[in-house]
Amino acid sequence: MLDVIGLTPAEEELYRCLLQLTTARVDELVHRLQRPRAQVVEQVEALRAKGLVQTTDSDPDAPLRPRAPDVALGATLLRHQEDLEAARRRVTQLAEEYRSGLRRHHVDHLVEVIRGGRVLRDRLRDLQNSARSEVLWFCRANPLAMAGPENVEEFDALARGVSYRAIYERDLLLEPGALADLAKGVAAGEQARVLDRLPVRLAIVDARTAICPLVPDLHGGEPSAAVIGRSQLLDALLALFESHWRVATRLRLDDPLAAPTESRRDDADDRPVDGYQPDADEARLLSLFVAGVPDKSIASQLGVSRRTVQRRLADLMDAAGVDTRPGLAFQVARRGWL
Repeated sequence: MLDVIGLTPAEEELYRCLLQLTTARVDELVHRLQRPRAQVVEQVEALRAKGLVQTTDSDPDAPLRPRAPDVALGATLLRHQEDLEAARRRVTQLAEEYRSGLRRHHVDHLVEVIRGGRVLRDRLRDLQNSARSEVLWFCRANPLAMAGPENVEEFDALARGVSYRAIYERDLLLEPGALADLAKGVAAGEQARVLDRLPVRLAIVDARTAICPLVPDLHGGEPSAAVIGRSQLLDALLALFESHWRVATRLRLDDPLAAPTESRRDDADDRPVDGYQPDADEARLLSLFVAGVPDKSIASQLGVSRRTVQRRLADLMDAAGVDTRPGLAFQVARRGWL
């Protein structure tokens, strides 16, 4: 198995023998392995060059000792891993160029139908790994193929400068652990908003490829989806996303005193009208409140009691100078608290 990083089976066997003996001379290895002395000497030198064997002095017949394999081979493994990752990205890029070429010449390749949760999950991962500028999401409750915590590709993409804009259905925020998972994405740079309902599940990468389910959600059924290339259909899906983005409520799960992850309009309604600014806990509470999440679910997500949620909302109404919840929601928007 180690021949993929340059260690032959014979060298590996010699190294394992030396591990068992802890220390040994060449003649002892010759006797143990039943190999010609010249061959053993050659293999010892190869292991020495790879950092797996050391001698106590310069004498060729001096005792040999094994060195830690993770130290000696770790750099080689890392290089191979990086090469494989670069090759995988290249294959993904070539596959997309192949599909783009087909779409340019054959209208029937504008839409590719894929079936099965695993296939859908792999395609979503490949698209994110190949993303260069922006990924857009419609995230509905009860994911079909990939739950939020499974989408580790998002963090890799964010780290290399890819922008993420995601709109979440309100019911998704009620799922256990959803808020904590969402907060991790926002902390990494994701721009998150929420709506009561979303029309479809949707992912769009670099305004060039979209993935959208073909049939309504079916319990226990095999999911299927359309992979849509550059076309008027893709333009329509982009317009659909932007229209929902404009009316969605921003989820403020980061530190409100930190630099915002989204640009804000420079008008009076977006600037605080007084000196009060909610702290981080209050900002999270207000995000869920404005999104329409019930008090009980807010309490569960924040790890506090329902009465605590009600008391904090009452305090915020006092700070905003209103005595109703609709009035508080209005003042949250007017004062730029989120």
